[in-house]
Amino acid sequence: MTIIDRFAERAGYADYASLHRWSVTDLDGFWSSVAEFFDVRFTTPPTAVLGRREMPGAEWFPGATLNYAEHALRGTGVAADDIAVVAYSQTRPTSELTWAQLRDQVARARDGLVRLGVGRGDRVVAYAPNIPETLVAFLAAASLGAVWASCAPEFGARSVVDRFAQIEPAVLLTVPGYTYGAKPVDRRAEVAALRAGLPTLRHVVAIGHGDGAIPDAVTWDDLLATGSAHTGATAPVFDPVPFDHPLYVLFSSGTTGRPKAIVHGHGGILLEHLKNHALSWDLGPGDRILWFSTTAWMMWNALVSGLLAGASVVLIDGNPLHPDLGWQWRIAAETRATIMGASPGFLMACREQDVAPGELPALRQLGAAGSPLPPEGFRWVAEQFGERVLLNVGSGGTDVCTGIVQGSPWQPVVVGEISGPALGVAAEAFDPDGKPVVGELGELVITAPMPSMPVGFWGDPDGTRYRDTYFDVYPGVWRHGDWVRFSESGSCVIAGRSDATLNRGGVRLGTAEFYAVVEELPEVADSLVVHLEDPAGGNGELLLFVQLTGGVVLDDALRERIGGELRSALSPRHVPDRIEAVPAVPRNRTGKKLELPAKKILLGAAPDDVASRDVLADATSLDAFVGFAR
Repeated sequence: MTIIDRFAERAGYADYASLHRWSVTDLDGFWSSVAEFFDVRFTTPPTAVLGRREMPGAEWFPGATLNYAEHALRGTGVAADDIAVVAYSQTRPTSELTWAQLRDQVARARDGLVRLGVGRGDRVVAYAPNIPETLVAFLAAASLGAVWASCAPEFGARSVVDRFAQIEPAVLLTVPGYTYGAKPVDRRAEVAALRAGLPTLRHVVAIGHGDGAIPDAVTWDDLLATGSAHTGATAPVFDPVPFDHPLYVLFSSGTTGRPKAIVHGHGGILLEHLKNHALSWDLGPGDRILWFSTTAWMMWNALVSGLLAGASVVLIDGNPLHPDLGWQWRIAAETRATIMGASPGFLMACREQDVAPGELPALRQLGAAGSPLPPEGFRWVAEQFGERVLLNVGSGGTDVCTGIVQGSPWQPVVVGEISGPALGVAAEAFDPDGKPVVGELGELVITAPMPSMPVGFWGDPDGTRYRDTYFDVYPGVWRHGDWVRFSESGSCVIAGRSDATLNRGGVRLGTAEFYAVVEELPEVADSLVVHLEDPAGGNGELLLFVQLTGGVVLDDALRERIGGELRSALSPRHVPDRIEAVPAVPRNRTGKKLELPAKKILLGAAPDDVASRDVLADATSLDAFVGFAR
């Protein structure tokens, strides 16, 4: 029996459609049931489930106090000597922490932060990889009500300062370096630049990771020192905070402007991740979850929340493709991971290079998120695992730190589609007039509040930027920024970012459908499509850029073939006016294609003015577009 089976049985529902309908029409009943089912510990009970209901500004569990870290460390259904954390690294040997060791380290790190003068509301930031110390420091900060934020150490100093300076941190946790694949990387110069660019820093804490040392820093060992011989486990202390007290700040990608500092609260993240991880991922005590992520992506935060379910989390630090594509699959086998997540790009690369995952008898679910998974990716997963492993494709975002549409053990897998809206998420497609549409492309919207919607943006005291970001088009309705098509059965296809949607003769075309056709061709490794509007109101120009497989040359015959495939599979309207080859398709570090920055360059902007190179998977990938500019 899955966890969603038990939850639905208690609530009195026997199918996903009725369960979902209840979850979005009776918000009080559904979310109070989530809190009760997962035994949320309110230090002070709430006066209601939902106070103010209007968006933006919905007020969840008013009057309640609790602490996220308390729930992450309680170890529901596990023993003190069970494994809580397994850490793989290309810089240091593999290591493990039991639940007792994790609690002990969090307690001592909390004491260390207090000795450094950190208190409720202070900001603790990490420029550090996905290693146990980073996880411990986050939980320690959360336990005392400090606010967390993190960036991956591969980011350059300028990008990190652009993010961290907004929240004025008091403490920086960092490393002198790391190993990426087989290459040592020294970050001491970047750390020095961060110190210079963050004048509010009072202390730097240096983790022993990589070569060298950071001067004038508190060492990790010093932070954890108790001042006397340590003879036994320390019991963590948790300060109760209001439900919406900031837990952490996540930053938007920064590809379309200054990164937004998105504030998420203790209670909202706690309830949403308890619900998501258990009812969608079927994650519970005794499970192990593996999902490669850097500390700059919301999936790191979601991975850490595996602890809420009593699961052990598997951390990976380094190049996920080194020494080969099979490394992550081998880790899944060694750890007996029951839930594994991966980017669609990784899965497609395994398909194209004939990398077999292996038996993986413990695996029950394979998640895919970060960008759309093409239909051939669905088929490849089915060929590898059959019906034994549920392919759970989802789409959500940093903005809500969870999935908006995704699968579950109760939903069918439809090739090339996402199973449907997540529980508690009133997701629909709206036309330009704000009317719901089915069977046609529309704006992805959320019509009812969710607990994990942001508390707000940092540095936006009156909420103007927050409202303008999500509520500017449809008053009182969250516009997520994706273009989506829902079917009559509720499944959906994400057709790309709505601000990158192509308008061809007054007809809107989603970018994802182009890619699904073009990237099926063996000559095409990747692609990107952009529409340049005609100021005079004509059809404009539709441009397709292709990254070719090794040794292939883009000639007229291949151009004709690509156009013919698009015409026959989609429509004549989808045939590009021009097809050009580029060395690499620009993507950010989570694998999302960057249509808008490419379009801005084609309209005359400089590459460095449209996106920070640190957010690009390939720092030079936008440069080729300068040659095609108008």
